[in-house]
Amino acid sequence: MTTHAPQTAQSVTLPASLDEAVAALTAMPAAVPVAGGTDLMAAVNKGQLRPAGLVGLSRINEIRGWQYQDGHALLGAGLTHARMGRPDFAALIPALAAASRAAGPPQIRNAGTLGGNVVTAAPTGDSLPVLAALEADLVVLGPLGSREIPVSHLLAGRDLLAPGELVAFVRVPLLHAPQVFVKATGRTGPARATASVAVVLDPARRGVRCAVGAVAPMPLRPLEAERWIASLVDWDNDRGLAPEALAAFGEYVAAACIPDPPGDEVLPPAVLHLRRTVAALARRALGRALS
Repeated sequence: MTTHAPQTAQSVTLPASLDEAVAALTAMPAAVPVAGGTDLMAAVNKGQLRPAGLVGLSRINEIRGWQYQDGHALLGAGLTHARMGRPDFAALIPALAAASRAAGPPQIRNAGTLGGNVVTAAPTGDSLPVLAALEADLVVLGPLGSREIPVSHLLAGRDLLAPGELVAFVRVPLLHAPQVFVKATGRTGPARATASVAVVLDPARRGVRCAVGAVAPMPLRPLEAERWIASLVDWDNDRGLAPEALAAFGEYVAAACIPDPPGDEVLPPAVLHLRRTVAALARRALGRALS
């Protein structure tokens, strides 16, 4: 498992189906499911995690693809970032494909999975703001059957996985409308985001959805900014907005996600720079979506 950790997992199970995986997790509640292991093994090597057992999901073919279901895409939790970055997937969910292509170097994209990104719930997870903006749901399987929960509920800790449960699929609405993901990093090339923004247009509801990642423990939705900018969009014509409106939207989003401190306090320079970064990303993402 690792060349650094003094202890390794006591058992490794490799189920061939979701039912077998649930049975294995039910029999050993302390076991940890693992797919790509990009986050799990980093935690093991750092001594932050000592799993009593592992349930490997790499042999379960049913979670490595996607299917269509009632106007939604049912994405397998085992989809890798590399697979989601390909053109055929990008035609389906462009923002998620863009986030997958930005998820890191090739070795990370080839191993890391959509389900792992969600369950690990690292603030810098690139897919998370996209799933929040799309208002995706998770299909969770367990010993009592299946259930659906909004991805935002899991990320916020409002609905946690019970013993024996695992995320099998991510259910994403197919909006057939422009959607954009952008992120800023501390250096050139693939790297963890210092801030990221996903913007999704919903012409059927005349709505704009926006989610900001990496600046908080979970993606943030600036709902008032969404409603305000949606009221300015000419949905029946070219959907264009003046540059001043785009800039104001960026500032609105940034102030909602990184508010001013109370009283006479001022934001530290680093936080002020982060807020300016969020404003620039939100302005850029909306401009690209509307164009």
